[in-house]
Amino acid sequence: MGIGNINVRPRPGERSEGLINVEGVVFRCALGRAGISAFKREGDGATPSGRLRLLGGYIRVERHPPRHSGLRLTPIRADSGWCDAPADANYNRPVRLPCRASHEKMMREDRLYDFCLVLDWNIRPRRRNGGSAIFMHLSRPGFRPTEGCIAVERRVMLRLLPHLSRRTAIHVHA
Repeated sequence: MGIGNINVRPRPGERSEGLINVEGVVFRCALGRAGISAFKREGDGATPSGRLRLLGGYIRVERHPPRHSGLRLTPIRADSGWCDAPADANYNRPVRLPCRASHEKMMREDRLYDFCLVLDWNIRPRRRNGGSAIFMHLSRPGFRPTEGCIAVERRVMLRLLPHLSRRTAIHVHA
């Protein structure tokens, strides 16, 4: 049976760390450096509050064998990117590199995007400057803040992946 709902709240006393509750099991997670905001804007470093759906994801197959998941996991290639330039027609969309507009490289050396799940924040409809590249990905050591994403330890991602699907909703509460 898949996971229907995941709840994320700030960790008490920690603006950029959170607790992720998956059917009564609680894990630590990293949040945006500015904490959680109901008024997400491009570059503000906040994790958006609200109900976020999982759309699919990316995986570094040369580092990790393909995983079973109810989500479509696309292999990350050297030319995989994500546009974060509000004025560009591809804003908050996957792009092929090289790309003239500002973008995220999906193939990162720091391994944060080895497993990278795309959340439906500002996808349809897109609002210019509404925030882009809001993912659930792997955390840095010590749960250092993200730029607005939700980040979990590798072991947590591996535990969750088989149970996630497009029906899974992440509820982020301030």
